[in-house]
Amino acid sequence: MNISIDLDTWQMIGLIIDYSIKILAIGFVPEGRRPSSSTAWLLAILLLPFIGLPLFLLMGSPYINRRRHRIQQEANAMIEGVQSHVPDFPEHADLSRDVQSIVRLNRHLTNIPAVASHNRGLHADYEETMRRMAAAVDTATDHVHVEIYITSWDETTDVFFRALERAVQRGVKVRYLFDQIGSLKYPGYLKLGRRLTEIGVDWQLMLPLKPWRFRFRRPDLRNHRKLLIIDDRLGFLGSINMIDRSYQLTSNIRAGRQWVDVMVELTGPVVASMAFVFAVDWYTETDELLDIEPPEDDGDDSALEEEEERNIVQLVPSGPGYTTEPVLRMFNSIVHLAKDRLVLCSPYFIPDESLLEAVTSACYRGVDVHLLVSEKSDQFMVHHAQSSYYQALLEAGVHIHLFPAPYVLHTKFILADPDSAGESLGTVGSSNMDMRSFGLNYESTLMITHGDIIDDLNRLADAYFAVSRVLTLEEWNKRGFFRRYVDNVMKLTSAIQ
Repeated sequence: MNISIDLDTWQMIGLIIDYSIKILAIGFVPEGRRPSSSTAWLLAILLLPFIGLPLFLLMGSPYINRRRHRIQQEANAMIEGVQSHVPDFPEHADLSRDVQSIVRLNRHLTNIPAVASHNRGLHADYEETMRRMAAAVDTATDHVHVEIYITSWDETTDVFFRALERAVQRGVKVRYLFDQIGSLKYPGYLKLGRRLTEIGVDWQLMLPLKPWRFRFRRPDLRNHRKLLIIDDRLGFLGSINMIDRSYQLTSNIRAGRQWVDVMVELTGPVVASMAFVFAVDWYTETDELLDIEPPEDDGDDSALEEEEERNIVQLVPSGPGYTTEPVLRMFNSIVHLAKDRLVLCSPYFIPDESLLEAVTSACYRGVDVHLLVSEKSDQFMVHHAQSSYYQALLEAGVHIHLFPAPYVLHTKFILADPDSAGESLGTVGSSNMDMRSFGLNYESTLMITHGDIIDDLNRLADAYFAVSRVLTLEEWNKRGFFRRYVDNVMKLTSAIQ
């Protein structure tokens, strides 16, 4: 029997499918999602349903696959079990009730306590940082654990990989995690695994796309952490990737674009917290369990006031395995706590509603707020999405400092009341102040409640201010219609999660 369907019938079927998609989207998309994210996804689905719906099904879930989510929950319970005897913060730490409440918030969301540890240096020179991390690897006697988002073996990073090679030759176990999607576009990626294997490094890809092994995940998730852990006694944490500061791309080299980053070097119990995070990520990718020991202090807490290099710090991991967005809640709490001065530094400042309101509210209550960002971002969409917030920030009274192009200010930190006579707070780590870092990226951020890391960050901020120029509201209001239009379009895309 020959059944034919005329054009009008096909149009009717297409119309029914189109409206069915839109009606269902209105009822299901907003569930468990911020209003801005819901609006952006609904806009994409309502305007282009046959494109927006597949994208939503592929990348719209705020959660990871069931296996990774289960592992993260099991890890949280394990960390709490191992560290159950450790108080929220050292007994002799002189912390105000406000700061204690933020520490308890972080502990509740991540199970990791605040501990007393030592600052062994804030490293802001890119090449020198590579050499310092290599020198630290040369002291390893048992194991070296590396977890860095982007990894490339080039002339700048060769000194580090040669140190790993020497460590293996001494009998040290070297484990290395790097993000597949984050690394694959850089020169030498196809040979990277083979080169690491040749020098004896046990390496694994983070969040790999391997559908042939029936491992499915959202393709837009990233493990953005930057951690180096040596014998669980010495650790590095910050924003630097294991790649030349030009990122080896022809466009960057031609433009003279170079990244500006920082790493903090630490000893003491916080290194055990870093080891916990690495162990969970290693198990997630390999199913290999690493020994996890509870943090042990290396001195008397009562000596905190006498030892300038002693710091009270708390590691705050975050990522799609945490459904409560711990780093966003911490950032908001610190901004709300600021009384005199607030410094925010981030290469990508694309706040959600809560952070934007917290920052502008700080201005309205008299806090001197400074935002450090790159004059020109390395990413077109991010650059315009970020600048779409400048009008509201400038009108509220935020001082926006533009770090000069072609450099990319990739450092991420917060300083609250760094110059006041009272208590100061700070953070430093891998997390940007954008919605991707709050919900989609695995991040590691260090909160500092006491000690000289805050002094080092304050000096670093002053160095950045010295070379930056201040964007005024008068200058910003002179931008053209096309710039306004592009900024606003890109602002819509920034909310899609």
